[in-house]
Amino acid sequence: MCEDVRVAMSARLDGEDPGLAPEQIDEHLTGCADCAAWLAAAQGLAAHRLTLPPAPDLTGPIMAAVAADPVVAAARARQRAAAEAQGRQRILRVAVAAAATVQLVLAVPILVGTFLASELGPHTSREMASFDVAVAIGFLFVAYRPGRARALVPVAIVLAILLGLTSVVDIVRGVAGPAHEIGHLVAVVQAGLLWVLSRAGAGGSPGVPRARVAGTPR
Repeated sequence: MCEDVRVAMSARLDGEDPGLAPEQIDEHLTGCADCAAWLAAAQGLAAHRLTLPPAPDLTGPIMAAVAADPVVAAARARQRAAAEAQGRQRILRVAVAAAATVQLVLAVPILVGTFLASELGPHTSREMASFDVAVAIGFLFVAYRPGRARALVPVAIVLAILLGLTSVVDIVRGVAGPAHEIGHLVAVVQAGLLWVLSRAGAGGSPGVPRARVAGTPR
């Protein structure tokens, strides 16, 4: 019985439901000196607790200490770098897809026969258009899967170099005009974008060791 009464008195001191009627508690205290002494001690402890100063708010110092921790700071720096790299990669992927779309817009009409370059016959024009469409599809795939960009970089760079050299030679010889050769700039732009994307394709940037960013397609 003493244990039940003491539990009830403790609950009553804490402002909770004691679970016993007040008459039962008071009646027990009248006949039990030990429980009366226990109640007096508990009341004194509660009164002393009220006189104690409030505990200081250590949230600020604790958070500052956590922020100053070199391990935490390094982890946050890595997260920021990964987020920035992912943002750059997203922009590059859109740019690569846009360049590939432009190439498709230029090549598809020739491939289906709605337009033929004046300098070339129908067969040669369609062959070149087929090649352009294939390259554009490759670039669109890389824009969707940037982890595959490195495999296409040599092809894109060689293509850009050869188109640039042949365009200069043909313009100098008078075989083609600058207006006709300007379309090859798309290949040059694609090669540059693809090279940058391949360097940042895993969440890094040119000259920086790469680490895969979570959620980035391989």
